Amino acid sequence: MHIPIAQPSLGRDGEHAPIVSSGCAIGGVSVSTPLTDFWPGTLPAPSVRTVDEMRCVLADPTCTADGPLYVMYRDCALTPEDRTWFAGQHLRFDLTVIPPATPGGEYVKTKGHDHPENAAGVGYPELYQVLAGEAHFLLQTKDLSDVVVVSARAGDFVLVPPGYGHVTINPGEEVLVMANLVSTRFESEYGFYEEMRGAAYYEMEGKGWVRNARYGTLPALRSVSARDAPLQDVQHEQPIYGLVTERRDLTFLNAPEIHIYGDCTSK
Repeated sequence: MHIPIAQPSLGRDGEHAPIVSSGCAIGGVSVSTPLTDFWPGTLPAPSVRTVDEMRCVLADPTCTADGPLYVMYRDCALTPEDRTWFAGQHLRFDLTVIPPATPGGEYVKTKGHDHPENAAGVGYPELYQVLAGEAHFLLQTKDLSDVVVVSARAGDFVLVPPGYGHVTINPGEEVLVMANLVSTRFESEYGFYEEMRGAAYYEMEGKGWVRNARYGTLPALRSVSARDAPLQDVQHEQPIYGLVTERRDLTFLNAPEIHIYGDCTSK
């Protein structure tokens, strides 16, 4: 499905929604959707992403919004045995909490990054599950031959395939909570997204998808439902951490050239 695109608009919005919705305290974990509903263990110190840190990728970097936008809990493990298993598998489990907000009229999003290639010359994938709320995963290939938005709701898995950079957007009115499993053998690459002031498109309140004017010719923006994307060995709705407790084979997160669970961008 191709998505209609609004014309680029980079000006000041004039009216700005509050960055943190009522009842959400980003740094203090007391969001309206309690993390204890999804994570019964202790949490590491949060990494908080603020508006100032995000200005370089916002549609309106001069917007008057300020303060925290979202919080990440990286390298979570329920038990010492799980942590040992993660280390042996070269994997990490993260949680991200994104309250609803529209800084400068743009739906709140993650900063966006690319993944490098592994030793076999294949890009590292990443496996997500939406735990609460709804998400738009905006994916684009490095050569910009494909740009696709994957819509996902609570329980849905989204596998970001090799060769795609990605941004996650909270387009709803609820707190978005998501988890991910990813290799520890690489560092995310933010440079291209910072240089281009974001992904190829911005999702704007009341305007829909607006093309980032800093990009040249782009393909039509495609739309895919996470539920329609083929997955192997994983069922939507099953808890993502169950892949850890069951010691499932997650080799594909480090060696996708051998085996991969699926492709969320399938047409």
